[in-house]
Amino acid sequence: MSLANNMQLAEYPFQPHFIEIDGGSGKHSHRLAYLDEGEGPVLMMLHGNPSWSYLYRNLVQQLRGSYRCIVPDHLGCGFSDKPQDADYTLAMHISNLEILLERLQIERLSLIVHDWGGAIGMGWAARHPKQVAAIIACNTAAFPSTRMPWRIGICRWPVFGPLALRGANAFGRAAVFMAVHNTMRPEVAQGFLAPYDSWHNRIALLRFVQDIPMDAAHPSWTTLAAIEAGLAQFVDTPMLLVWGGADFCFDRHFYEEWRRRFPQAEAHFFAQAGHYLFEDALEEIAPLIRRFLAQNLEQL
Repeated sequence: MSLANNMQLAEYPFQPHFIEIDGGSGKHSHRLAYLDEGEGPVLMMLHGNPSWSYLYRNLVQQLRGSYRCIVPDHLGCGFSDKPQDADYTLAMHISNLEILLERLQIERLSLIVHDWGGAIGMGWAARHPKQVAAIIACNTAAFPSTRMPWRIGICRWPVFGPLALRGANAFGRAAVFMAVHNTMRPEVAQGFLAPYDSWHNRIALLRFVQDIPMDAAHPSWTTLAAIEAGLAQFVDTPMLLVWGGADFCFDRHFYEEWRRRFPQAEAHFFAQAGHYLFEDALEEIAPLIRRFLAQNLEQL
């Protein structure tokens, strides 16, 4: 996807920045894209699958007047390169985030995480707990679970999964309908889908689904278990839970699990908001986030 396409996306008046990521073991380096908008205390916003930095477009516009909003596109997503030979594991995404923050020389930040962003962000945080000022978790997980909706489970089937996700873009197309409670405007749906316009460009959508660790035999299970072990470091960290209750994947069970692990967290549950909760309830959510940040980052 070219920068020219970027200028045509609804509600996305941004120009991405890029860093080079070493491919390792003789592989070519890759470009990782990220938004860097505004000045002030740093907010790192991390998306999941099958979205990209477009997920946070309106939240960035609301917060960049007071904060520096950094929003990466994970490798394989958005404006980032989509190499066919990357391993696309949880460990890789955490490492890429670590490289980005080192390059930008960010010493302290607050996390806003959604979907896979929870595991990726908390994976980085577990290694750098003193750099985390606050955490905002939205419809996500950072701990193992045996729960997987059948609609996602079948996407992991051999042959069917690649044909459906890479061939028909079934995961991305389904999300613009199933991940919201309110009907998404066509131009916004096109914005979510724009980076994933070919078999080649849908590599990460499949790899993310395949990388969900459901048991100890999975290659990413050890990584996720280590993240879970590190969560206790943040029991006293200011935390805001903002949850879309109409999410068929990260449902109320996950919301309650976050509340159990972090009883001090401020928590808000929006029963009529879907997985893409910023599409359904931004007018209610944005003031909560602004107030939470103002109260907890005023010393930074």
